[in-house]
Amino acid sequence: MATVADVLREKDTRIITVRLRETVATAVELMKRENVHALVVKDVCRTEGNTVVGIFSERDVARGLAQHGKAVLDQEVASFLGRPLVSCALNDSLETVLRLMDQHQVRLLPVIEQNALTDVISVSDVIAHLAGTHAHAA
Repeated sequence: MATVADVLREKDTRIITVRLRETVATAVELMKRENVHALVVKDVCRTEGNTVVGIFSERDVARGLAQHGKAVLDQEVASFLGRPLVSCALNDSLETVLRLMDQHQVRLLPVIEQNALTDVISVSDVIAHLAGTHAHAA
């Protein structure tokens, strides 16, 4: 069975992050500029290093707008990280990744190895890999 590492070998590795204390407005501008739907949120501390603490997505923006109106733009990204971080590892199977995405209703998982962010995998990455695999098998 294919693993996260198999999928990541086929894609460009580009991780777009936002700091925990940045505003929603900053995050939205970053998503727009980078043409992405979600950002990896990092807590950048001098004593603890770069720690992945969550994912901030367009869904968070939509829910924030519905609840707070345009005032949401001044809130910190941190205020949207109520859920525990869900991640995967390079040797995880695609079945495991899809199960995690389904269980936690997310479309993007950080790939963590030895407590460090190495990449991200999205549902689109998995679909592209599976479509490519099936195309070669046909």
